[in-house]
Amino acid sequence: MRRFDLAVIGAGPAGMAAAVEAAHLGLSVLVVDEQPAPGGQVFRAVEAAGGDPALTEEFPEAGGALVRAFRAAEDIAYWPRATLWHVDLAGGVLSVLRDGVSEEVAATRLLLATGAQERPVPVPGWTLPGVMGAGAAQILLKTAGAVPRGPVVIAGQGPLAWLLAVQLLRAGAGPMTLLETGGKGALWDALRAGGLWTGRRLLRKGLSLVREARRHGLRVVRRVRNLQAGGEGRVRRVRWDGGEIACDTLLLHEGVIPSTHIGRALGLEHRWDEAQRCWRPVLDEWGASSHGFVAVAGDGGGIGGWEAAVATGHLAAIDAARRMDRLPAAECARRARPYQTRLASALALRPFLDRLYAPAPEMLVPPDDATIICRCEEVTAGQVRLAARLGATGPNQVKAYLRAGMGPCQGRMCGGTVAAVIAEERGIPIAEAGALRPRAPFKPLTVGELAALPPGDVA
Repeated sequence: MRRFDLAVIGAGPAGMAAAVEAAHLGLSVLVVDEQPAPGGQVFRAVEAAGGDPALTEEFPEAGGALVRAFRAAEDIAYWPRATLWHVDLAGGVLSVLRDGVSEEVAATRLLLATGAQERPVPVPGWTLPGVMGAGAAQILLKTAGAVPRGPVVIAGQGPLAWLLAVQLLRAGAGPMTLLETGGKGALWDALRAGGLWTGRRLLRKGLSLVREARRHGLRVVRRVRNLQAGGEGRVRRVRWDGGEIACDTLLLHEGVIPSTHIGRALGLEHRWDEAQRCWRPVLDEWGASSHGFVAVAGDGGGIGGWEAAVATGHLAAIDAARRMDRLPAAECARRARPYQTRLASALALRPFLDRLYAPAPEMLVPPDDATIICRCEEVTAGQVRLAARLGATGPNQVKAYLRAGMGPCQGRMCGGTVAAVIAEERGIPIAEAGALRPRAPFKPLTVGELAALPPGDVA
């Protein structure tokens, strides 16, 4: 069995930065990446699509530089198209599926750099063809140059909604409408959070996207409520209180949340983030989790953007070297200082953004009982409400009652909504309803893939 000093899960900004830093510090590094090439979601396919004029300037510049440094670093074993499906915490053994074969490797330290996921937005009609998450549309743009046809509607809120609008408009999409679901007074509440001066660089970047989107003809409708997608066979229109518009493509987006599936399966301590209505792992200033073997870097530890992710990746690698006695404490502090400064700068605007784009309660809890919540098992909001009235106290009980969370996504898409519906029905905070307790395998695998383990590893 091969052994590495540091195993990094994910090759986004945090994972690449951590791998490069750790390699420079003399650690042997394994990077397990589900994608075919490094970059993560932010810099997905940057090596192939870096010259696409539809994408923002930092995509080829910052993303390209990160990937080049990652490719050039020595003593990094990079496994693309590979999936971590189990971790033995006691022995530090990772089970990885690669090229249809499962194999085991050992690591002294594990770094989860799994990034973020889009918050699911279950509204009536969201299962119609032509309705997808904004992140999915961005993946298609980056990997295939695909642009949605006909009238396009982006419904929701958050920085990605504006960024995607600009990218699609540059690529020739349109006409396009943004239906913002933010609540009244969100801006004034956000202004009280402060951080505007310290985070002015990122604020200017955001405002420039807004101005460019409007120059391209983006129509904006604010304070949209009771969103519904309609059509026969595919989406043809979007309705909301007081309005309706025809569309061929509906892109839903209510922000991003940390991807905590593996961390929760490993039993890491998590806390409820009330500002963004999501769970996040409890970490120290180096990204170390509640378990001595595991650290977390990037948006998987809390949403901060790619610049913050890079900084946390470097810090986690420095801490790993210190824990393995490869770096004296004084040198550790010296090397960490510039990354700590960059992290503080990258996060300065977060309190403002978290308040400005706080998800509206009605977007988290579908009011219509017929709305499907769990797409894998086709469980509706009404069924979850009934389960709560019958005694289900949280998503794990609903999973037993209704199979919600037992499909291929293992609750990634439905878990938060199920908890929010239960909380509303029982009159308790969402944090009290709790979260799903996922188990290995973290991603589905076949019996044949499992059987491909070498006999010695099976034993």
